[in-house]
Amino acid sequence: MIIVFRPDAQTAQIDLIKNMMTAKGLIVKEIQGADTHLLGLLGDTFALCPDLLLRYPFIERVMPVSQPYKLAGRDFHPGDTVIECGGQKIGGGHFAIIAGPCSVESEEQMLSIAREVKSLGANFLRGGAFKPRSSPYAFQGLGQAGLNLLKIAREITGLPVVTEIISAEYLDDFDKHVDIIQIGARNMQNYPLLKEVGRLDKPVLLKRGPASTIDELLMAAEYVLIGGAPVILCERGIRTFETATRNTLDLSAVPVIKEKSHLPVIVDPSHGTGQRNLVEPMSLAAVAAGADGLMIEVHNHPEQALCDGGQSVSADQFDRLVYNIRKLREALEGTRN
Repeated sequence: MIIVFRPDAQTAQIDLIKNMMTAKGLIVKEIQGADTHLLGLLGDTFALCPDLLLRYPFIERVMPVSQPYKLAGRDFHPGDTVIECGGQKIGGGHFAIIAGPCSVESEEQMLSIAREVKSLGANFLRGGAFKPRSSPYAFQGLGQAGLNLLKIAREITGLPVVTEIISAEYLDDFDKHVDIIQIGARNMQNYPLLKEVGRLDKPVLLKRGPASTIDELLMAAEYVLIGGAPVILCERGIRTFETATRNTLDLSAVPVIKEKSHLPVIVDPSHGTGQRNLVEPMSLAAVAAGADGLMIEVHNHPEQALCDGGQSVSADQFDRLVYNIRKLREALEGTRN
């Protein structure tokens, strides 16, 4: 439920309603717009009578919210959310590129790639310290040592670090050393983990599960948002009957999510296609679809990568991609103006 106050409502009057709702056991989210002041109510609001609330002269209207995701939906937050992290912004017209290797393999590899992507225009550095793999025999990442290398790379380049958490047991380390905590596709509906990362004062990058609907993705985001952490949504491909690509990259999800939600939406064409030659065309298509950013796997020697080398681009390919993204965004801005 949303309570909309009249423009001349006083702070003391708004606080009166806030305290009343809190006393009823509801979670109250205050929303300040350009000309409006709202209270979003989470919890069992069925017992609330809108007519009784409307007896207060400073309340303009009371609106039920039909969507199951309250905090992620545009009813609670009509304007686009802009997330700031490490001096970088994403969302609300701020486009961000997250780049780096699929997995942290060594200090030399990580630092060389970090320097490359920084010089070529990346806004954030990605790298997997912990790698959940389908096969127990595949490279699982360096773990804690990988986190330490990401920390060094951040200190050298200044790029905020994005990396995936796979278990709540690592929360303390991620809270100290990671700027954006990634929840991978396999853990999108790991609700206990979502609740735990939501309690940290860190942005969370939430990847769509391979067999998840858009509404299920938004409901997963709700678990994080209730804890207070901001969320970046990531389309990374879904599982279909098509075998020509690793996944089917659902770019229609970008405008659909933007219609439903205020949260930033990025696209991962590397995992979405699984093929290096498809990363650039699908990146450009994602930009045209209105994505707020991209997550690109970059490796200095893709043919030697311990994880997903076939979908990783080289530094030269990344350089060309960033240039083409910039030109496309300039062209799209021209058409909007």
